[in-house]
Amino acid sequence: MTVGTDDTQPLLRSVTNEGHQVYTNPVAPRQDANQQSSTADIADTIIVDFDPSGDAENPLDWPVPFKWAVVSMLAAMAFTVTMTCISTVPLASDIVRDLSPSPNPSKSASVLLVTIWELGEAAGPLLIAPLSEMFGRYPVMNAANLVFISASVLAATSSTVPQFVTARMLNGLAVAVNVLNPAIVGDMFASEERGAAMSMLFLAPLMGGAFGPMIGSAVADSYGWRTVVWMAVVISSACELLFLLCFRETYKVAILRRRVKRLSAHAAGSGKTFRTAFDQAEGLATAGHSEWKKLRDSVLRPALVLCSSGVLMTVSLFSSVVFTFFYIYSTTLSDILLDFYHLSPVEVGSCFTIFSIGSTISVVICNRTLDRIYVYMRSTHKGVGKPEFRLPLSIIGAFALPLSVAAYGWSAQLRLPLLVLLFSMCAMGTSLMLAMIPVMNYIVDAFGLFSASAVTGIIVTRCLMSTFLPLTTAPLVDALGYGWGFMVLAGLSLVLAPIPILMLRYGEHWRKFSRYTRDN
Repeated sequence: MTVGTDDTQPLLRSVTNEGHQVYTNPVAPRQDANQQSSTADIADTIIVDFDPSGDAENPLDWPVPFKWAVVSMLAAMAFTVTMTCISTVPLASDIVRDLSPSPNPSKSASVLLVTIWELGEAAGPLLIAPLSEMFGRYPVMNAANLVFISASVLAATSSTVPQFVTARMLNGLAVAVNVLNPAIVGDMFASEERGAAMSMLFLAPLMGGAFGPMIGSAVADSYGWRTVVWMAVVISSACELLFLLCFRETYKVAILRRRVKRLSAHAAGSGKTFRTAFDQAEGLATAGHSEWKKLRDSVLRPALVLCSSGVLMTVSLFSSVVFTFFYIYSTTLSDILLDFYHLSPVEVGSCFTIFSIGSTISVVICNRTLDRIYVYMRSTHKGVGKPEFRLPLSIIGAFALPLSVAAYGWSAQLRLPLLVLLFSMCAMGTSLMLAMIPVMNYIVDAFGLFSASAVTGIIVTRCLMSTFLPLTTAPLVDALGYGWGFMVLAGLSLVLAPIPILMLRYGEHWRKFSRYTRDN
């Protein structure tokens, strides 16, 4: 029997287990004793895999209610992470003034306080993703969450700007949900079922982004900004308690390797050698394989996946520039509303929800149509599904984003009515997420078992871009004004807008040049 491939298996090389017994039962072989003896005589290695007729340990076979319970836990932590990040955005200037010895701190310090989070997020996935593919999702997720909580405590107790900035960078470093959530969904759901779960995981941080600034501004106005950070500590601690008690390992390789250890211990002294299908495909024996070498390979894998895939590099560039506009608007909106529209701090925090409303609209659209588009396009291609079938909605978002960015800049430049500015913000949120959500689904579908490392490529480039590109906004605005300054940024996004079209048209062919993509 050969080990078949599915949407959650890595593309390593063809897996043929000729001369090996394929052993799928986690407790005991299904053959009788005579059959086992006969098979053992002719088989060098017993290959361990899930039972294709149904396996309680296979995440794809878990009960649907439990899968959605896991998705809900992931969404809760994603909400908390985003709320922690965004709740201090309207307060950035106040925090810098409170912690800085200078009476007139620079604007760049406030911007860096916001964007430094993304620098941490650029570094974190380089360890989080490969470690999750080495040790599994469960231990890595919980360890990262504990670091996140500790960094939040450090932020709440900071006495200087460098301490707070460091704590924020550590917060970003420990954000595991952005890296692992898409991969965990890929572990549990088949391709045609992932759209709804992915949309929910995108909706959760949007809600955190919507309520974070509003709650943060209101609480800070009455109790100070430290109370806002302590609230994040309490909520993230509650989420982590749920993970410790209720979350289960979803990574197929980690589950099978644990099964190999159980079987090896049970069959000690029998001469049988057990190995997972994936270790067999890689030519790696479970016993005797250097843990240090596995760790080295796992840490290097995101770079290997990124550098070996032109598709991933191109899509990473596209998504990084698209997502940067979230921070560009976040770091400019407070000044616009305070200086031009003379709103109170609480009203400023409330206005941040408009962007999230627009983002929520796109999530609802994706939730209702992403899987349907995939199924429809698959049916028009003789029942053959392709990751590129996720991208049509991204094309719409990619070309709508430059228009909304330009409208945002000119609304501020011309002092148009507040409703016009808010509408442009809503349109920006809608187009941004409409461009992003299908791309993340595309990466999960295209890279399968290596989706965590592939998503890392997306996140690292996105975070680096989001850390530094917003720092150019203030010089652009000073030199050109909000109108022409944002026209330059809109032009940058317009140059990259055709990428989803190119991926839809040529992505299947281009993916053949990387051994990590599913259809090789």
